[in-house]
Amino acid sequence: MAKFQTVFLCQSCGYQTPRWMGRCPDCGQWGSLLEERLASERHGGVRSGSSTARELPTPITAVDVRALHRISSGLAELDRVLGGGIVPGSFVLLSGDPGIGKSTLLLQASMQIAIREGTVLYVSGEESPEQTRSRGSRVGPLSDRLLLLAETSLQVILDQAERLRPKVLVIDSIQTIASEDLESPPGSFSQVREAAWRLMALAKDKGVSTIVIGHITKDGSIAGPKALEHMVDAVVFMEGEGHQVHRLLRTMKNRFGPTPEVGVLEMTDKGLRELENPSEVFLSQRPAGASGSIVIPTLEGSRPLLVELQALVAEPGTPIPRRVFNGVDGNRGALLLAVVEKRLGLRLSARDVYVNVVGGVRIGETAADLGLAAAVLSSARNLPLDPGLAVFGEIGLAGEIRAVPMAEQRIREAGHLGLSHCLIPRHNLERAQSAFSTVRVTGIRSLEELARELEPH
Repeated sequence: MAKFQTVFLCQSCGYQTPRWMGRCPDCGQWGSLLEERLASERHGGVRSGSSTARELPTPITAVDVRALHRISSGLAELDRVLGGGIVPGSFVLLSGDPGIGKSTLLLQASMQIAIREGTVLYVSGEESPEQTRSRGSRVGPLSDRLLLLAETSLQVILDQAERLRPKVLVIDSIQTIASEDLESPPGSFSQVREAAWRLMALAKDKGVSTIVIGHITKDGSIAGPKALEHMVDAVVFMEGEGHQVHRLLRTMKNRFGPTPEVGVLEMTDKGLRELENPSEVFLSQRPAGASGSIVIPTLEGSRPLLVELQALVAEPGTPIPRRVFNGVDGNRGALLLAVVEKRLGLRLSARDVYVNVVGGVRIGETAADLGLAAAVLSSARNLPLDPGLAVFGEIGLAGEIRAVPMAEQRIREAGHLGLSHCLIPRHNLERAQSAFSTVRVTGIRSLEELARELEPH
C-alpha cells in the first residue's frame, strides 16, 4: 500500500519543502507553495510506465532514418510548424489563450487524420462527447475512426490508449487530467508533471503520437510545471487578438524540424481556414496616401511575411507623453525612438508616439527597426510614403543600418505582391541587387540616408 507524505510544492517551478513559506526560495514567486500529498512508494518505488534498457547501443550510421515517416494533419499550416507533419511517437504541446481555437484546430486535424491515416483517440476533460460532436459537425466531415473519450482519469486514458493503439492521441487539456496515485487536485504541479511523464512514456514506448493542450496563465506562460516544456518534443503556441480572425501558429521548440516556424490560419464559422497568401491578406486594407504607414518584410521561421506597421506621432494629451507599442517589443521601440530623436533631431520625447502592427502580428526580429523608424519619421513630418515601398534593416545606437539575414527572400516576397521599391541595409545590397530585376533595391548606411530617401522627389 502506498504511503503518503505531506509536502509543499511550488506551482510555478516545482520546488519542494516540508514546511510552508510565503515565497518560493527557488523562483521567488509569492503564494505559490501549496500543500500536496505525494505517494512516497508507488509500484514498488518505481513509476509505472518507466522503461528499462531493452536494446543495445546502436551506431548512429546504422539508424534507419526512413522510419521517420510523418503523419499529415490535413492542415498544411500545422504541418509546416511541426516540420512537415506529426512524427510517430512524438509528444507535442499546443498552448494558447483561452478561446483562441486550440480545440477547434486539433479536432479538425483529428478528423482529417482519422479519414486518411487511421484511428484517432480524442480525449476531452472539458467537454462531453455531445459537445465535441456538435463542434465536429460544424467544421468538417466525420469519421468512425475518430473516437471520443470524455475522461479525466489518467489510468483510464492510458488503458484505452494501450488497448486501441491509435495513430494519434489528443488530450484536451492536460490540466484536467488527474492520477489516482496523487491526492493533489487536477492542474497542480504534481498532477501535470505526472500526466506528462506517463503520456510521454506511452508515446515513446508504443509509438503513439500524442498532442496535449496546455492552458496559458495570466502572465502568458504555460500553466503547470515549466518542466513540461522540456519534456515534450515540440511546443506550438497559437496566437491572435480576440477581435481578429487571424491565428498564428508559432513553434517555440521542435526536435524534428526548424524553429521558430509560423503558420497562418483564419477563424471562420466553419472552423479554421488556411491562408494561401497571408501577406496579401495583411496588406489588403492598407490606406492609400496616409502618413505613418510602411510595409515590412519580416521573417517568421523560414517564411517571409509582409506586414503593415503604422505609427502615429501626436501632441501629448497629458503632461507625460505616452508610448504605446502593439506588435513590437516596447523596450526595443523606446530605444529606437531615442536613436531617431538623437540622430535626426525630431522632438519625440515631448510627443505621444503610438506604434501598431496591423492584423495582430507580433514582430520579434530587429529587421523591423528600419520600418519603425520610417513610419515614425513619416508621421512626425506628415509625409505620405510611396505605397510600393518596403523597408527592412537593423538600426544601431549610432544610427547605422546593419545587415539582416535572408534579404533575398524578403525582397522576393515584396516583388510577388507587386511592391516596386525596397530600402535595405547597404551591406545586403550586392547580392540582393543582382538577384532581382523587377524590384528597385536601394541600400542605405544611416538614418540620415533614410530621411533623404523618404523625402518626395
